[in-house]
Amino acid sequence: MPEIYEVYALRYASYAGRQRRESLLRADPHLDGPMPLDFYIWVARSAARAVVIDTGFSAAEGVRRGRTITREPRECLALIGVDPAAVKDVIITHLHFDHAGTIGDFPSARFHLQETEMAYATGRYMCHAQCTHAYSPEIVCDMVRTVFQGRVVYHDGDAEVAPNITVHRVGGHTAGLQVVRIMTRRGWLVLASDASHFYENMETANPFPILHNMGDMYEGYRRLTALSGDSTLIIPGHYPRVMQRYPAYQSGLEHIAVRLDADPLTTQETATC
Repeated sequence: MPEIYEVYALRYASYAGRQRRESLLRADPHLDGPMPLDFYIWVARSAARAVVIDTGFSAAEGVRRGRTITREPRECLALIGVDPAAVKDVIITHLHFDHAGTIGDFPSARFHLQETEMAYATGRYMCHAQCTHAYSPEIVCDMVRTVFQGRVVYHDGDAEVAPNITVHRVGGHTAGLQVVRIMTRRGWLVLASDASHFYENMETANPFPILHNMGDMYEGYRRLTALSGDSTLIIPGHYPRVMQRYPAYQSGLEHIAVRLDADPLTTQETATC
């Protein structure tokens, strides 16, 4: 039997201060207004394993960045019965501060990363402030130390991390951004991470303005569709309404932990908040 996963989105932080003009490369100034972000980590869980996708950021990093953290990522995992210390595989979609912090909470894990992303985060482009803004040197150095511990698995493009869990480099947002494809009861679900912050980015081909390569970003939208084959199974990386669209893990965890492989509660619409 093929391995089938339940997939969870765990919201650990939010940022209400972002505007449409800051979240869309082409933004009509007459339609400007709030476009808040939520911050997530994700879990793919079967009877055999739990794979964590991204590790978020700490409360201290949230203070430095002006982001409101609801609870530490490790606390979110505990809400659905996942012990970070027992997790064996963690996929890091890219090394921005909000996706690759708190890796110290996963002492037994291997971290799956595109080699291109590490080269980008430690290479010549980091001499430019516009490129470094979303990276934290402490977080990048933590990952480098983990390399020397023999706990980073580098990938070059497409790769299988576990049965029916694959990673795919799309770039665009960063040089080594990877998306994650997971087999669920509804079919192949694709965690877009920052290949598309909001549905609007990919549906209107209007990228989030933090860009390494615009062409790769546009090609990434095509890749998301090809990997899933069903737009309702593509999950954007920072869209607040994900918490409303899918059912809670259990009563009391609404807007905190939702199950992405379940049938949506609401129909998909292009929306920004």
